[in-house]
Amino acid sequence: MRLLSVYLIGLIFGLGISISGMANPEKVLNFFDITGTWDPSLAFVMGGAVVVAFFGYRYVLKRPGPSFDHMFHVPQNRTIDLKLLGGSAVFGVGWGLSGFCPGGALPAIGTGRIEVLIFTVALIGGMALARYINTHTTKRFQTPGGPALHQPAAHGPITHAPMGPAPDSDKT
Repeated sequence: MRLLSVYLIGLIFGLGISISGMANPEKVLNFFDITGTWDPSLAFVMGGAVVVAFFGYRYVLKRPGPSFDHMFHVPQNRTIDLKLLGGSAVFGVGWGLSGFCPGGALPAIGTGRIEVLIFTVALIGGMALARYINTHTTKRFQTPGGPALHQPAAHGPITHAPMGPAPDSDKT
């Protein structure tokens, strides 16, 4: 059941990205071209996503527990540090140069377009490089508070046993 729900959620997300045109890098790049062929539709797509997420999180996190896991996994680190700012800058530059973000590129992989495949390979390479840097650098790049802040923690009013299965009990 868990894999079916993940598949359906991914399908809905991919359809939304495709229908809104966000899998088309030209449409995204036109959003950034404010002095030329500016297309404001990306702002409406992102605004709609923010509104849905705002209310969705408030609804879901009031539940006693997630349906398909033993706890909610929410970020515990709320520090704005060099690592967060640097990662955000790299993400923004990559998005602005390519017209793809990971959410828009993954549904577009099925098109077989070479620029999507190049972006995806670069995305995976960047993730591997970031993981290497995070595990092999000195303390100046580490998040204040150490690794404990990166561990998932239960969130919300969980006052009884969670509703979802234990992490390894659902292999489907």
